[in-house]
Amino acid sequence: MTDNDFHLIETFNELKCKLEYLDRRYDRISKFKFIKTDINDVFIIEPTVFSDSRGYFMETFNLKDFKENTGLNIVFVQNNQSKSSKNVLRGLHFQYTKPQGKLVRVIKGEVFDVAVDLRKNSISYGKWVGEILSEENKRQLFVPEGFAHGFLVLSDYAEFVYSCTNFYDEHDEGGILWNDPDIAINWPIDKEKIILSEKDNKWGSFKQTRTNY
Repeated sequence: MTDNDFHLIETFNELKCKLEYLDRRYDRISKFKFIKTDINDVFIIEPTVFSDSRGYFMETFNLKDFKENTGLNIVFVQNNQSKSSKNVLRGLHFQYTKPQGKLVRVIKGEVFDVAVDLRKNSISYGKWVGEILSEENKRQLFVPEGFAHGFLVLSDYAEFVYSCTNFYDEHDEGGILWNDPDIAINWPIDKEKIILSEKDNKWGSFKQTRTNY
């Protein structure tokens, strides 16, 4: 072997060591910040964003980190994406016998995202929590099984992405009217501007809701 060959081998080994160091350093970096809300098992999740002149990179979900920080065991089986115009409100949706846990985030625009606790044995039964999710803050909301869920679009339009722990079943679908007085969600716009689908405008009240959670 020539001196040049030995030099190339040394250079390769140095690069290999540097890459292994960076891999170990990346593993030690906390990739997510889990923020507890006023309702047990509902979490705001902030990913760590690695940015430079080219753009950015981030993990949007890590099962190991999720389990370590929430203590919850989940498996996502379906991913969904929607696009909605400003003032559109979708919700409040749930499934009667096949409840869906949801990890939700916004990739374009901004929404006010809401989860309502329907777990009858919960100390927060009938209570709600709301959070602004946007492409800028990159926050996510984890909504456990046993909740109704909905969101209101605050920007000109929003693209909304969510993973579910159970498959959608149109025959199992239920809902609660968005302005139910017993839940009393404080939607952050003039109520007269809200745009609803025909179905979402016909849901029943919280008091009429019958679930087995």
